[in-house]
Amino acid sequence: MGDVDPKIDRRLRRVRHIVLVLSGKGGVGKSSVAAQLALSLSYASASDEGGERRLRVGLLDADLTGPSMPRMLGLDGAAVHQSTDGWVPVYTDASQCLAVMSVGFLLRSKNDSVVWRGPKKQGMLRQFLGDVRWGDLDYLIIDTPPGTTDEHISLMEVLHGYGPVAILVTTPQAVALADNVRSLDFTRKVGLPVVGLIENMSGYVCPHCAECTNVWGRGGGESLAEQQHVPFLGRVPIDPALVRLLDDAREEAEHTATPNALSYVTIQRYRASATFAHFQPIAEAVRQYTRA
Repeated sequence: MGDVDPKIDRRLRRVRHIVLVLSGKGGVGKSSVAAQLALSLSYASASDEGGERRLRVGLLDADLTGPSMPRMLGLDGAAVHQSTDGWVPVYTDASQCLAVMSVGFLLRSKNDSVVWRGPKKQGMLRQFLGDVRWGDLDYLIIDTPPGTTDEHISLMEVLHGYGPVAILVTTPQAVALADNVRSLDFTRKVGLPVVGLIENMSGYVCPHCAECTNVWGRGGGESLAEQQHVPFLGRVPIDPALVRLLDDAREEAEHTATPNALSYVTIQRYRASATFAHFQPIAEAVRQYTRA
């Protein structure tokens, strides 16, 4: 599916596992899932010759026309810097266990639109993979655009020799489930193994009593996974506390002297949230699959 690019090969040879987060439909919270998976993995530990250490994770925002990672991770206003070894990604904290790259870091304003044709998008994705100083990573999580687009084909042309796997995200509604059948068909046509499927927005958690109401139904994702013979990774409900967490973090960050203060406060609050707990078994399932 294409020649090996020496620049990309030099970077990806230092990445142990590549996980693409896919969805056949927009608006299902795919980017949120990608961000939370990256955060969960970056706080997991691994053993090596030096003892226990946190996993090193990269998060690539490949949704070029709708970059949302800077906002989600409290990195609005952060900038990418050039080094002698390429672009330096933005790190969420001083530990440098989670490196983030997004076209949102390259725009003059967060409100600027990205109006690019296919070839320019493909060129930018190759730059993100070949020109970013990712370093040694345990996982590179790639948040892809919704559907099956030129970006997906371009990514698979570049990544097919590096053993990528996929996670699918759906919501319980029938239209989202139908669109994800097409995404599954895409993974089979390009030979992309599927770790499993996540049912996102699976109910609404009341901020007062913590009761979960199944606003859009429940169980559609699990049923689809069973029909398509892929593992079901779990349900993640809508948690209003997570939205408040992001807004409150902005106010607190204004009075914090820590570098990347907004990101630091956001992530500390996120780790204490109920949503973080939902992702622990999902992150562990990804680790178990990639160990196999």
